[in-house]
Amino acid sequence: MKDEKYTRKEAVAITYNPGFSDAPKVVAKGKGKIAENILAKAEEFNVPVQEDASLVELLGQLDINQSIPEELYQAVAEVFAYIYKIDKEKEARVKSFDT
Repeated sequence: MKDEKYTRKEAVAITYNPGFSDAPKVVAKGKGKIAENILAKAEEFNVPVQEDASLVELLGQLDINQSIPEELYQAVAEVFAYIYKIDKEKEARVKSFDT
């Protein structure tokens, strides 16, 4: 029997709207089936996913709709930079197909 502690997925979804909030917020979080559903929705809507167990553990302690604390700004900024890079790469691939 597998030790669920080591195989159970955990996921946290964050969003940031600079015009509406001062900091990114947790919009979904969960473990097990809930985490799998969060990841499935991300895939369904082509939302990039970055795996970082340490960051998920920290963000998972926050409540839904809670802004991330300043201590996590740098780590979350790196996630958003990763997403920006992925989006730009996809955009470049689409443009190369159009020409």
